[in-house]
Amino acid sequence: MQQHSWDVIIVGGGSAGLSAALMLGRSRRSVLVVDEGRPRNRFAGHMHGVLGRDHTSPLDLLAAGRAELRRYEGVVVRPGEVAAASVADDGFEVELDDEGRHLARRLLVASGLRDELPGIPGLAEQWGRGAFICPYCDGWEQRDGRIVVIASSAANVHQAQLMRQLSGDVTFYGHGVELPPEARAGLEARGIRVEDRAVAEVIADEEGRLRGIRLDDGTDAAADAIFVGPTPRPNDGILLALGAETADHPMGGSWVTVDPMGRTSVSGLWAAGNVTDGRSSVPYAMAAGSLAGAGINADLVEDEVRAAIAAA
Repeated sequence: MQQHSWDVIIVGGGSAGLSAALMLGRSRRSVLVVDEGRPRNRFAGHMHGVLGRDHTSPLDLLAAGRAELRRYEGVVVRPGEVAAASVADDGFEVELDDEGRHLARRLLVASGLRDELPGIPGLAEQWGRGAFICPYCDGWEQRDGRIVVIASSAANVHQAQLMRQLSGDVTFYGHGVELPPEARAGLEARGIRVEDRAVAEVIADEEGRLRGIRLDDGTDAAADAIFVGPTPRPNDGILLALGAETADHPMGGSWVTVDPMGRTSVSGLWAAGNVTDGRSSVPYAMAAGSLAGAGINADLVEDEVRAAIAAA
């Protein structure tokens, strides 16, 4: 197998990974970005709340980012997947799915996450079209519509209260979730209807557009938009295999811990974006990637200073 050496390998070509590559490329570092091409927000036709890019395609943003990186001769972005990664002398060895072997002084994992949707028939087909997670990302476009919030936990109460700010027609379906009395009182006080019946199916019209929901008793209810709370699953297999420490997260589960610059507990191993925090939006991921890129470059400079002193 042919072997290549880099200053940094970045796993993931989303907002975090490309932002890190930009910072490193501008520091004249040799960087390989390995991109699976499956960003979390690929289901959305538009992203919102991104200054300068509001209501534009998230895939167009990434395409523009890759184009910008071409002016930095040390940065290479290539499609593919990482088959394995291990600690090597002075860094890491990364094997790609085409069996190419690459060495890097530092490794940044920005591989994002996947949303595990509630198992309601028809919901996955509406994801990013008629069903959403974030009122800040997609709520404005659904303003004044008939909003359905389907609970998977009591945390969806907050989602419903945020949507009540945008529409006077919000119905909260408990779907088997036991609501604390104060949460139910808060919903009802703001005119949010509370339904304890479970949702059996999400229904669409002949063109595939959201029409509403079907309850477990066979009743249909019209809806213009559905908001749900999927379970975020970080794509952290590489980080865990390399021994990165984890901690319990407010969103549930264990997530890899990083310092403010993205440094993990493993020397030379960094992480940024959705793989470290399921609440990460595009601006957050871009900022985290920029910080990680700057942090990695500073870390490499420190190595080079020590080597220069030793050589002198």
